[in-house]
Amino acid sequence: MLKLAFLLIGSKAFKSRWYVLSMLGGALILAAAYLSLYATDSVLLTVGQAIGFFFVANGAASLSAFLVQDRRNRRYFPLIRAVGLIVIGALILDWPIDTHIALGVLFAIAFAVDGTVRLATALVVRFPGWRAMALCGAAEIVIAVLIFAEWPLPHNRSVAFCISLLVALTGWLLVRVGFMFRTLESEVAILNLPIFTGRGWYDNAPVLIETGEEVAAEHPMIVHVWTPVGSASEPERRLLVDRYIAAVDGSGVISTGHSALEMPPDLYISHYPATELERSGRDFIAALRGTIENDLKGRFQPSYAYESDWWCPADAHVEFRNFNPMRLRSFWVGYRQDDTYNLTNRNCSVVVAHALDAALEGSLTTRFPWLRLVGLLGNPDIWVASMIRTRAHSATWTPGLVLDYANALARVVEKREVAWSRRFSGFVRRLRAGATGKDEAAA
Repeated sequence: MLKLAFLLIGSKAFKSRWYVLSMLGGALILAAAYLSLYATDSVLLTVGQAIGFFFVANGAASLSAFLVQDRRNRRYFPLIRAVGLIVIGALILDWPIDTHIALGVLFAIAFAVDGTVRLATALVVRFPGWRAMALCGAAEIVIAVLIFAEWPLPHNRSVAFCISLLVALTGWLLVRVGFMFRTLESEVAILNLPIFTGRGWYDNAPVLIETGEEVAAEHPMIVHVWTPVGSASEPERRLLVDRYIAAVDGSGVISTGHSALEMPPDLYISHYPATELERSGRDFIAALRGTIENDLKGRFQPSYAYESDWWCPADAHVEFRNFNPMRLRSFWVGYRQDDTYNLTNRNCSVVVAHALDAALEGSLTTRFPWLRLVGLLGNPDIWVASMIRTRAHSATWTPGLVLDYANALARVVEKREVAWSRRFSGFVRRLRAGATGKDEAAA
């Protein structure tokens, strides 16, 4: 989440005050050490309550934003996210029902689920650096087992350990980022920093010679997404799988969907295999490994009109007007030098997600970067976008993930977040409308 916030604000805002970030990170590490060693039960209770209220508040904000959306344009992932946050917060707060579920148990469940997903995807996909990802997943599972077993720490102390671990990792990231900003050249994109380059996906991050002139975007940047279920012919519906991974049609052919990015009139980013592949279930599993033997000759599609006519129109479109066209063009010039296609490590969604990151760097720059940073950390959409990024980096980008990621970022950088007053008034209107409908039905 912090990495994404720094990306959107840009490195220039923090470069001259890099030492503040490092000092803050050091303070968080010291606070984590104190919390793990000396925190009293009352302190842990206060921290637990604060975490619970945070989850409930974010869930309520997401729910209210969902309720005021036009019903024709609603997507139900935000509703699922909102309900999940509220339920987790209620379990932590033991309200309205006293569940007696310890916060440590919830941490253990989170570690177990995340560790299992990381380990499974690393073993299946085998992307560059998969061994380190598998070790992280295995470590999370071990931590979960130790928490459940109440060894070597009881549940109340395991809460202190989990919170301290999260705080310490945040502090270490701030220390690293501060020192990286210190030596980052002004023309080099923040995406070139080691904290972003783990899988080699940002090798084409832009390097720009500053001219002192601001280049405004004349045309919107549009993300086009063909979801798996939307691009398959008469698909067999599978909840979530056909939205985020793949859909199977009546003939057993698998569709993974497609992603593209357009900046009219002359830039179109769409990476596709040179030879169309019809995949059965067995072929699809074999193709999931992001290794060299699965590299294919690729091609770059010329335009959205061509793809629409050749295949079908996209399911969804997300527009951006607050972006840097020079950074987008620079990224695309570098990426298209190599047309190699790989289903899980260099696919259509990978290039779109990272072109989007490149174009949005510094889109929220301001004279008051610290206030903007605090505001972003309290924005539920930044949390959602960060969660999507983390999941994609532990496996790969898919069209469904790109669509959710683009929507979340658009609500942040395009100022599409709904004001609290509007959220509340919309919520009240819908409650009244529902009550009126029930009265009319009763009559």
